[in-house]
Amino acid sequence: MDDPVDDTVDDTVDDHVYLSLAEGHADNDARWAFGTGFTDPLHGVDTALPAGVDGPALAACCLALGDDALVSAQRLAEWCTRAPELEEELALANIGLDLLGQARLLYSRAGQADGSGRGEDHYAYLRGPSEFRNVCLAELPNGDFAASVARLLVLSAWRLALLEQLIDAPDPVLAAIAAKGAKELHYHRQYAAEWVVRLGDGTVESHRRMRDGMAALAPQLAELLAPDAALERFGARPTPAWEAVTAVLRTVGEAARIPVPGPEPAGPEPASLVGPFGRAGRHTEHLAPLLAELQSVARAHPDGVW
Repeated sequence: MDDPVDDTVDDTVDDHVYLSLAEGHADNDARWAFGTGFTDPLHGVDTALPAGVDGPALAACCLALGDDALVSAQRLAEWCTRAPELEEELALANIGLDLLGQARLLYSRAGQADGSGRGEDHYAYLRGPSEFRNVCLAELPNGDFAASVARLLVLSAWRLALLEQLIDAPDPVLAAIAAKGAKELHYHRQYAAEWVVRLGDGTVESHRRMRDGMAALAPQLAELLAPDAALERFGARPTPAWEAVTAVLRTVGEAARIPVPGPEPAGPEPASLVGPFGRAGRHTEHLAPLLAELQSVARAHPDGVW
């Protein structure tokens, strides 16, 4: 890879996992029942905060992006054994694993940045719904396959636009995480776009489902345009990100022969600010059941090891 910072993260994250699998474990080397047993995913990376970077602000940025990724990954995992074909089940699972990997890195950085030393398990398993900062679009139920790929297209295009801006973030660790994630999201966006076109330009029934799935996103899109101080402080601005999403949706929508959704009109504030607004911890009724399933083992056995 050309980016030396990106290479640092790749080598650290990818290599230590396989080394950990190969290591012999002593009898008393217990592993968390709900964890990986691997070291911190940023192990070996210089995590010192650069001069001028505010730790709590960086942690807030990482948490927002990490929560988007974790909740999206959990929704994609729900397609396991339910996808239309085995090939699509594997593709969705791999996209979910990419997002899970991004969440791990971001949670680790958050714990370092705010000085708490909390690890990824704390952020994933030991917080309630009101403490999560993901956008509400990520937590909505999957619906049918057309609805899920419509959401995947919007979220992938939006997240890619944000991470591409964060490649120049003043924190080199966040910048490297963004660079790595952006490469993965190019594939996520392409996968979703191909399915939107395939269904939209397919049969009468597939066209109807694709059109309805895309239109159903409109009530949640205003949140993607709302001011986001946590991200903007590090260079990720919502307006340019949404412009990039709109360009993708127009291209894909034209090929799929479906209307392009846009944020529903509201008063002086975006619609999401007067209703559920995930960045402020105000979520839909769908997040709590999702987290209950995700966190069930960790909650039931907080000290469990195997």
